[in-house]
Amino acid sequence: MAFSRPTLTELISRTVADMSSRVVNSVGSVLRRSLLGVIARVIAGASHQLHGHMDWISRQILPDTADDDQLDRHGNLWGVERKAADYAAGDVDFTGTNGSVIPALTVLVRSDGVEFTTDAEVAISAGVATAAATCSTAGTTGNTDAAATLSLQSPISGVNSTGTVATGGIIGGDDIETDDDYRARISDRIQQPPNGGSEDDYVTWAKEVAGVTRAWCYPSYLGAGTVGVTFTRDDDVSIIPDSGEVAEVQDYIDAVRPVTADVTVFAPTPVDLDMTIAISPNTASVQAAITAEVEDLLLREAEPGGTILLSHLREAVSIAAGEADHDMTVPSADVTHTAGQLAVLGTITFSSL
Repeated sequence: MAFSRPTLTELISRTVADMSSRVVNSVGSVLRRSLLGVIARVIAGASHQLHGHMDWISRQILPDTADDDQLDRHGNLWGVERKAADYAAGDVDFTGTNGSVIPALTVLVRSDGVEFTTDAEVAISAGVATAAATCSTAGTTGNTDAAATLSLQSPISGVNSTGTVATGGIIGGDDIETDDDYRARISDRIQQPPNGGSEDDYVTWAKEVAGVTRAWCYPSYLGAGTVGVTFTRDDDVSIIPDSGEVAEVQDYIDAVRPVTADVTVFAPTPVDLDMTIAISPNTASVQAAITAEVEDLLLREAEPGGTILLSHLREAVSIAAGEADHDMTVPSADVTHTAGQLAVLGTITFSSL
């Protein structure tokens, strides 16, 4: 039977009743402002604090309810470290006078005040120079689209005061792992202990890399002794990893895998899931709610080579806040994918029902 924590009022009533039953020659109830009444409330208050502390301790015992600082202790005991924030990096193009030098650690500033520093010295040649730069602050705040403008914090002779983020952008910035994601990895570690290179091990290793949120393993991917691993980065602008992010996971797994395994890490092939839905009421808020529910469904159920059930898509639309009725014409059947293909949300075309 679950323990029910008594309220302060209940503790006061219990203490007063206990005092009344034990005081010799007591007449009537203990008065609120009497000495015994005051003592009863002080004792009840102290007991209430102790109950609160025990309630807090009970939540820290297991990782599924522990607070963030205690969660880190659980993770450390199980050998699961919280993934640290990563710094965004990329190239920035400058123009200026030939021979002019942009020193290493030159500070660049984005329009919102976020700062970047150049990684190495570069010189203007043929009127241009491309400098590798890294955000000074770890996290997704450093991720910057291509063609964005960065300004020199201090002028450099012969170099124009602004640079342009090169093709590919400044990417790779990841925030520190959230409590929910960290809690899920600790739970996976407890429920699925390391097994010398099992299927679960490869998924665990991939998800230990910063930015990786989902991963899948394919035994005998290219024949006996081979393993295929693919993954997504759901918190990035594009959930599909680029070549550098694939290489990062490949390098990490190569360092921990069994020496006899031949592992191939690859990016899944995205396949747009387009939808046509007539809804009632056809408002912006209902459309946004439906989009969010479908995105959540894909996050939970989409996997490379998997099937998105039509009934689940209809359910996602039906439970969207504000939706009264709908008629979905596209898709009209379960959506299946071949090996390596991953469903991602495409275009939802809304109309009034």
